[in-house]
Amino acid sequence: MAKASWRTVVGAGFFLAFVVAAVWSIIDLDINLSTIAQSWDNAVRFFGLVFPLDFPSLGETLVMTGQTLAIVAVATLLSVVISTAAALFGAKPTSKSPAVRTVARGFIVVMRAIPELVFAIFFMRLFGFGALGGVLALAFHSVGMVGKMYADAIEDADDGPRAALEATGASRIQQIFGATLPGIVPAMIATGLHRFDINLRASVVLGWVGVSGIGMELSSALSIRDYDRGMAIAVIVLLLCIATEVLSGYLRGKVLGKKQEPARFGVLWAAKKMRERFRVAPAGQPLSASRVTLGTRTTPPWDATRVSNTIYAGLTVALIAVAFLAADANWLRLVTSFGELPHVVGQFWPPSDGGIAPRLWAELLVTLQIALAAALLGLILALPVGILAAQNVTGNPHVVRFFRTVVVVTRGIPELILAIIFVIISGLGALAGTLALAIGAVGLLSKLVADSLEDTDTRVQEALRASGANRTQVFFGATLRQAAPAIVAHVFYQLDVNFRSATLLGIVGAGGIGFYLLNARRVLDFDVVTYILLLIVFVVLLLEFLAQFMRRIVR
Repeated sequence: MAKASWRTVVGAGFFLAFVVAAVWSIIDLDINLSTIAQSWDNAVRFFGLVFPLDFPSLGETLVMTGQTLAIVAVATLLSVVISTAAALFGAKPTSKSPAVRTVARGFIVVMRAIPELVFAIFFMRLFGFGALGGVLALAFHSVGMVGKMYADAIEDADDGPRAALEATGASRIQQIFGATLPGIVPAMIATGLHRFDINLRASVVLGWVGVSGIGMELSSALSIRDYDRGMAIAVIVLLLCIATEVLSGYLRGKVLGKKQEPARFGVLWAAKKMRERFRVAPAGQPLSASRVTLGTRTTPPWDATRVSNTIYAGLTVALIAVAFLAADANWLRLVTSFGELPHVVGQFWPPSDGGIAPRLWAELLVTLQIALAAALLGLILALPVGILAAQNVTGNPHVVRFFRTVVVVTRGIPELILAIIFVIISGLGALAGTLALAIGAVGLLSKLVADSLEDTDTRVQEALRASGANRTQVFFGATLRQAAPAIVAHVFYQLDVNFRSATLLGIVGAGGIGFYLLNARRVLDFDVVTYILLLIVFVVLLLEFLAQFMRRIVR
């Protein structure tokens, strides 16, 4: 009991400190209804400039969309390969040396802390403009998330099969490929699909530093104030991200074994019926007897399931090959530019403040304030959406489905697109970045809130309901009370995510240190880029430590 009380006091104290800091940030950044209302005339003028939208031709749309998807696919695949190696070195069952595990885990943390924009600046300087720098930037930054998820999956998986192989004298490689990796394949695929969604949204940002694709087209249109074309491209990005989010979510559900009944008379329904037909045993013979009998080989039969799996595998290989071709990355530059590496590194190191250290520290504080303000405003917006999206709270499947759709759609909107719109409407500054991140937080935080509410112990709720409590009393007395610690931890995770995003939104004038990062790159002050990177990494690691600490506290 004393331990629980200590955790409660510490958790409440940190959350109260967060609220105070967030309110101070909102006041200091001059974010209020009056400031927002003053932008109404600009909003009317903006929509007058935007409509009618000037969509590019179908051919142009297919080319830039196809290249973007190809870059994202290749980057995600590369991140999966690197992350698998890092995870094997960083997980206890597959790495016996504590020193090796520490180095591998440290590498993963550093990759997560460095923004993909900084990676892109470095690789573009080394390899020149084009797709290669974007692929490597997305891939290495993705290792921070994918590598951690893979390492955790290896440690959480049943180690029995690997230990059994080890007991028979199998080598380390045989243990890994015979037991460890096959046991986490579903989690690996699901994580890769989720990272593909994230990389697609992140790829838009890289267009501002010369990475080819739809992000570069958007940047070019906005740089000449061609708003009707720019917003048309933004709509394409939005629809692409939402469609990818929905498709990826469906595929993750299939991979992880979630039951989803195919639509009647659809393609998936027909495939399901074909599998059932092939699984029917001959008349008068049990299904088990029709499968394997004594003296027959145990090779899996070519039934509908095996055929479909083979087709999926073949399509995946074909799509990967097409992606490598469509990405149009000059892979030879990896070899030919290797000799330039010491010279390029010398441009980035040692770091320098460029004589503007006070201004950089001030903008770092503004970036943190944007993250704090957006986290609190996002919580205010996300709570009602998350509550209405929870099945055990709402009880109405239609309402739950509607708000779950709102969550998915909002999660698919890149914060950069929102920031661009708010910059044009409200002008340059922190207001645009804060509003963009606050709305973007609804996509993630609402889902986390809804999932936390649904994961509560329903027996406590039923006990209150049986004692005569109404729905409101049950919600506040049982459901929300149980979910509150998890929601608090989610808020600190959202704060961590917000700061990472806020460092990038500055490239479009949405406040924060990102503007100085992009400006240093434009004037070739790469040592200043490194200095800004170190500031960002310091705060990112601090916020990540705080988020992990809060998750441990509320358990």
